[in-house]
Amino acid sequence: MAKETKIRILDAAEVLFAEQGYAQTSMRNITARADVNLASVNYHFGSKKNLIQHVLKRYFDVLMPQIDSVIAELPAQRGAIGVETVLLSLVPPMMTLSELRPNGTERFVQLLGRGYTETQGHLRRFIMTGYGATVVRLMDAIHCCLPDIADDELFWRTHFAMGSFVFSMASSQALTEIAEADFDQQVSIKDVILHMVPFMANGIAGSR
Repeated sequence: MAKETKIRILDAAEVLFAEQGYAQTSMRNITARADVNLASVNYHFGSKKNLIQHVLKRYFDVLMPQIDSVIAELPAQRGAIGVETVLLSLVPPMMTLSELRPNGTERFVQLLGRGYTETQGHLRRFIMTGYGATVVRLMDAIHCCLPDIADDELFWRTHFAMGSFVFSMASSQALTEIAEADFDQQVSIKDVILHMVPFMANGIAGSR
């Protein structure tokens, strides 16, 4: 029963955080949706910050080991082509998140985007503490493709690329509807990501 209650709280919080944002979602909203009392939330998670982290942890625990595996198998390439290869290697792991939860890929990016646009400094600490080694490997793989780019410049480029990705994924439903209405194209979430990859790769690799 306790495990079922914990999962119900996580599921309710995940939907509300993705739709409304972390700051705008109150504990009262979560308890009402999960049909539990506040004491249950406090018992299982202790605080709203811990609850936010546990919601994301379900995804990161599945995603990050897969990213470690694909990065280890990457061929050595330089320039935009190399960056594109790195980014494309992340697509299959991202798609497995929809096996974890319904629409898991979209939901994960929405949650990540909320942390990206809201003041949630604890999330960066949480990610770097629990999954920092994978983040460093990913950044090293990109840097190996662009050895002449300074670390600070690479930070800005990847930051802007991430922003573009989060924005596009957050509006993925609108994009798929436009593609169908204007171009008679049936576009999946994977198609949206694949359209983004060359744009992001060239943005990260491009010269100033």
